[in-house]
This record gives sequence, structure tokens and C-alpha cells, in this order.
Amino acid sequence: MYVSEWENGKRTLSDRYAGILRKLLGVTDAELRGAVPAAVAASVDGYDELLSRIDAAGSVGESMVQAFNDQTELLRTMDRQRGAAGLVDQMTGHLAALEDALNFAVLPSARRPVALALAGASTLAAWQAIDSGAVERAWRHYELAKRAARDAEAPMYLAHAMAEQAYVLCEAGRPALGVDLVRDARRTVGQSGSARLRAWLHAAEAEMCAYAGMPDDSRRALDAALATIPAGPEDRDLDMLSIFLNGTHLARWQGNVLAMLGDGDAVTSLYGALEAMDPSFVRARAGLHTDLAHAHLTRAEYDDAHTHLRQARLLAGRTGSVRQRRRVDMLSARL
Repeated sequence: MYVSEWENGKRTLSDRYAGILRKLLGVTDAELRGAVPAAVAASVDGYDELLSRIDAAGSVGESMVQAFNDQTELLRTMDRQRGAAGLVDQMTGHLAALEDALNFAVLPSARRPVALALAGASTLAAWQAIDSGAVERAWRHYELAKRAARDAEAPMYLAHAMAEQAYVLCEAGRPALGVDLVRDARRTVGQSGSARLRAWLHAAEAEMCAYAGMPDDSRRALDAALATIPAGPEDRDLDMLSIFLNGTHLARWQGNVLAMLGDGDAVTSLYGALEAMDPSFVRARAGLHTDLAHAHLTRAEYDDAHTHLRQARLLAGRTGSVRQRRRVDMLSARL
């Protein structure tokens, strides 16, 4: 009854229910209420207030930047384990605080560390938006991440934001344009990026090529990723904490790409990844079960496909992943 009255304008949406719905639907307050976000918040009135903001931004030191990065890491961990839908308010507030600090920082020495923190937080927020099905918000966050990376003079962060933004294009039905964007990201960083990031970029290119119907290019990019990934179990890139990738993660990614290419070897890669996967990566585990269902469908092994789809649906429900639920529904229609 309340939903009907809200939709028909017969009842005003209270702040209490708005807070509940934002967490449930994974949307911002402006998206929920249908408001158009203002381009600039009119919060600075007069030179005294402006100078006060500039002074405050100039005093953002190393400890404050570390606090920003710690908050991003906490949100990243919560997202990995619980999903993005319930984090919209926290993420929105976090980005607003970082943007505010950057907007009023004057000298490059003050701007660069804040811009770097904003670039990392924005790509996380963008991926959460993709997972929640809010593709326009995701696109805007990636644009913010790219601007921040340029401000920070950080080509690795710029390349990462560009390559992840390709997934928005792919989700929108433009995978060939996504291929071009990932390749441009690879050119942006060249050989100066870390080996882990370069392997990640090759793997992203392989996935985009698979979606775009370019199997030979996809396999070449996969081979390049496998040749570039550093050995050992470590998965964090010390130069760029947004990247989680080691041999196990890459095996899952390889299985996903091979499944899209209709390769029967995908099952072997995916089961190996499932056995070695960190159980705290709940959303990634949902994706892995979806990939296994896809691989079994390719081999006409319908009972196994059904088993993995059921598990994927359960995990996607736990994290509120719209993206994974959409994949599950598409594969279920083929059973």
C-alpha cells in the first residue's frame, strides 16, 4: 500500500523509509526520490568561508589521507562479504568528503595524495554501482576516478579506472567499444605499471574480446595475462590496492572467459579456482558458481548446471548483486 501511494504521489516518502529503501535497492537518495543532482552544491558563501575551506583542505595531512584510505578499505571488505546494496549511504558520504577535501586543496603537494585516495574510492563506488544495476551512477564515478587519477598524476589508477569503465559499456551492449577502451588503458600505463596490474588488464581485455565475439584475440590476451601474473599466493598489488589478482583468481577469470568461448576446458579451471578461493569473497564466489553453470551448460551437463545456478542464486541474494542475479536468470532460461 505504501509503495503504491509513494509511486502515485499520495504519500510523501519519509526520511525513515528512504533510509530503508536506499539500503534495500542500492540507490542514492537523489536516485530514490527522482531528484536531479545539482552540479555544484551552493555551500560556500563569501571569501571568509572560502578561505576557511581552503585552510581546512590545506591542513589535510598524511594521517587524514590514511584515514580516508582506511575507510575505503573497510568499505571494500564489507562490499566483498556483504555486497554493495547496503553501503550506498556510506559510500556516498565517503566520496563527498574526499571530493570536498580535493576541491579546496590548492597546491599540488596537498592535492596529489587526496586525489589518489579519491581515485581508489571512486572505482570501488563505481563497481558497487555496476553490481547494483545503477550503470549511469557507475559511469559518473568512473569519470570522477579518471579525473582524480589525472590530478594525482597516477597512470596506473587511470588505466584501472578506464578498463573497469569498459564493463559499463559491455553491460550496455557495446563490448567492441569496451575492447577499444581496455586497449587504450593498456597503452596509457605501458610497461611502467606493475606486473599484477598488467596481468589484470590483459585478463579484462580477454573478457571484453569474448563478449565482442573475438575468440582469437581473447585467447591471446589470456595467454598474455598468464605469462605476466606474478607467482605466489599474494593477491594485493602494493602499488595499487584496488587490484586483487593471483594465480587462483586468474584461473577463475580464465574459466569464465573459456566458458563464454564455449571451451570445454573451462570446467577444469573453474573447479580449481573454487577449491582455492578465499571464502570471504562471497560475491566473487557467486560469480564463480555462475561461471560453472555456464561451463556445464556448454557441455550439456544440465544437472550440474542446475546445482551451480541454485548456489549462485543463493549467494547473489545474500550480497544483493543485481548483476549476478541477471546472469543467473539468463542462464536459467537456457535450462
